[in-house]
Amino acid sequence: MRVLIIEDDRLLLVQLKQGLERELFTVDVAATGEDGAHLGAEESYDAIILDLGLPDMDGLDILRQWRAADRNTPVLILTARGDWHAKLIGLNAGADDYLAKPFEIAEVAARLRALIRRAHGQASSILRHGRLELDLAAAEARRDGQAIRLTAHEFKTLAYMMRHAGSIVSQAELTEALYAQDFVRDSNTIEVFIARLRRKLGADAIETVRGLGYRLGSS
Repeated sequence: MRVLIIEDDRLLLVQLKQGLERELFTVDVAATGEDGAHLGAEESYDAIILDLGLPDMDGLDILRQWRAADRNTPVLILTARGDWHAKLIGLNAGADDYLAKPFEIAEVAARLRALIRRAHGQASSILRHGRLELDLAAAEARRDGQAIRLTAHEFKTLAYMMRHAGSIVSQAELTEALYAQDFVRDSNTIEVFIARLRRKLGADAIETVRGLGYRLGSS
């Protein structure tokens, strides 16, 4: 799950980024409204965390710009403006959820997962495909009910593919989903993760579609 955080408080930005990465999110950050508005308009995210009190732009103006341009990425507003009137304005501007400061990282992560589930039409945090089951909230994987130990990147790779079950997923897509924008990306690592998943899940779990990418197998 790839998210963008737009927050000018450097300490809070670092805390959010590190906390959400521990929750297995891939995180990009922006410390100004201008940078955040650009990333939110040009990049593909599963969800965006948006602070309203930015020094150079009002967060609500950024949100309105995205919605006017038909950018429908789920947006969670974080702000010190905790009164009901401010919440009402934010929701009417196109926000999907609202959380007042201070907050717990665990609640932010839970709200993001809920927003992403709704965006994908999923009622549960558990993904299922054939004999595979993935619990996104608990970060647990099972095949035929038996637990499978996965690294963080293996888990995120499998989660992305299960969300796109039935479709061919390219190496470029997986790279975008797994790594933050400032990370030196190497698509060869995706081949390594796929190979490791096949060893753990079975050789037939992931199919290679030559020249295009990968697709989950039927089992």
